[in-house]
Amino acid sequence: MQTHVISDQELIGKYLSGQESALEKLIRRHKNRVFAYILMIVKDKDLAEDLFQDTFIKVINTFRSGSYKEEGKFIQWVMRIAHNLIIDYFRKSKRIPIIENSDEYDIFDKVRIPVESVEEMLITEQIHKDVKKLIDYLPQEQKEVLIMRHYNDMSFKDIAETTNVSINTALGRMRYALINLRKLVKEKDVILSI
Repeated sequence: MQTHVISDQELIGKYLSGQESALEKLIRRHKNRVFAYILMIVKDKDLAEDLFQDTFIKVINTFRSGSYKEEGKFIQWVMRIAHNLIIDYFRKSKRIPIIENSDEYDIFDKVRIPVESVEEMLITEQIHKDVKKLIDYLPQEQKEVLIMRHYNDMSFKDIAETTNVSINTALGRMRYALINLRKLVKEKDVILSI
């Protein structure tokens, strides 16, 4: 017997009609993705938790004020709110976000290359480290799109909505990120093959 998976819109409808537990389910469903996105950019767990809470406070306030408009996917709307709160935070603190790889976040966690020897494994690990260093040289907007696309598995449509730009702009940023990475590989004389 198949069980019906309740959609985000159904949960929103239930919450708006007074069923508080529907909101809890909605938050639980998207918590990891939203929190991971915030943490990836701010690089501070406490700050990420604050911004995560602020994001869902804004969601709740929008629901309660009756100004929620069902335009597209709920998760994209929430990600856009989170993105805007991050930007506001950096503007207020006059800090520019620098995305760095760390033990908690590694853009290459998803890359799995079958290796046959310890030597090949070490070389592959070095290539990943070299590419991570090169990514740090990219302009912030290009770095952000590259990470959203490859780390968060986001579509260009989702990236465009989250960053509040057109799909063409998101595609352009990705294109320039790849062009710049190729230039950096040559400039820094990085060898990217075994």
